[in-house]
Amino acid sequence: MDTLSYKTLSANNDTVTKEWLLVDAENEVLGRLASKVASLIRGKLKRNYTPHFDCGDNVIIINAEKILLTGNKKDQKEYISHTGYPGGQRIKTFKQILSKKPEFIVEKAVKGMLPKNKLGSILNKNLYVYVGNVHPHEAQQPKLINLKSIK
Repeated sequence: MDTLSYKTLSANNDTVTKEWLLVDAENEVLGRLASKVASLIRGKLKRNYTPHFDCGDNVIIINAEKILLTGNKKDQKEYISHTGYPGGQRIKTFKQILSKKPEFIVEKAVKGMLPKNKLGSILNKNLYVYVGNVHPHEAQQPKLINLKSIK
């Protein structure tokens, strides 16, 4: 019996091939977009997925200002931050952030779906969010991904 066929192969720097993927966020629901992008960044759809290693792809999201929310969340959703000082809690609504910095909304949603450890911080660096159609990563030749085809 050949015991080599029973060995589990773990991903490493030599075996991982990272790709550049382009996602258009126009008319996409925020939570569904974030969960699918998080699985792409994590590498869960690849055959050599390893939970403790960065084997995912680099994802570019364009048109972040055209993201959708279902229900009344446009009026009710709040983002809470704290300055660290007494009485320093700040609350901003979805509409306020969308008008000033719409890429923050998508970044925060995807980051919330990544692991809360050192690996999550590394994986979060593989996400690039931009307002509008233009992005500075043309040299990487990203492939356009249809999120409807991802389960």
